[in-house]
Amino acid sequence: MKSLEYAIETRRLNISYGDNRVIKDVDMKIPKKTVFALMGPSGCGKSTMLRAFNRILELNKDAKVSGEIRLFGENIYAPGVDPTEVRKETGMVFQYPNPFPHLTVFENVAIGLKLNKLVKSRDELEDRIHWALEKAALLDEVRDRLKNYPSELSGGQKQRLVIARALAMKPKILLMDEPTANIDPIGTRKIEELLFELKKDYTIVLVTHSPPQAARVSDHVGFLYLGDLIEVGKTGKIFESPGSELTEKYLTGELI
Repeated sequence: MKSLEYAIETRRLNISYGDNRVIKDVDMKIPKKTVFALMGPSGCGKSTMLRAFNRILELNKDAKVSGEIRLFGENIYAPGVDPTEVRKETGMVFQYPNPFPHLTVFENVAIGLKLNKLVKSRDELEDRIHWALEKAALLDEVRDRLKNYPSELSGGQKQRLVIARALAMKPKILLMDEPTANIDPIGTRKIEELLFELKKDYTIVLVTHSPPQAARVSDHVGFLYLGDLIEVGKTGKIFESPGSELTEKYLTGELI
């Protein structure tokens, strides 16, 4: 894909479920190798937009996307674009840790590599798996448990295992849908610390309903409310001097 200043750019993006328009004429630019927090109350369209970024949204037959979403300059909804290739560029981490329960830790990280035939030998497979686990800050904790099952891991470790599974595919973008919403504070802290390391090599789009988390970990932030992009910009500026009354009410807890 073409490489430009922005990893993701939307142009007059509209998304509907049937007659219900949930994303409304959104124009947004996400710089490369940053953490971009997409924040807003529940039901405002954050997760829907995230799923549109890697085209898994189209698995919902009621969903309709219009406008443009560009990854590194290429419109991913243009005719002839293979959604499978788009998904290889965009690793996805969901709200609930979802490792495959009947696969070992090793096999969880290996499955995408095997299905997509991305490695040529057992040695290359093992090297990639160890690399991905290390990038996810998990290798030291599971080095002697690669043949164990995810049920033996904590919630935070399961989520980092899922991150390792995504990283093993060598994506350029990580899409994270409230990845700490269902894990303990210690696991949350480790994942937030991990984001600072990962953004050196990846663009990270983080959906969160927590303004404090957005303030802690993001470089840029966009505020969605009822499908409208109310405000977007550098995190410090948005939090210190929001340009919209709606944004200020959300940040101070008046708008839920």
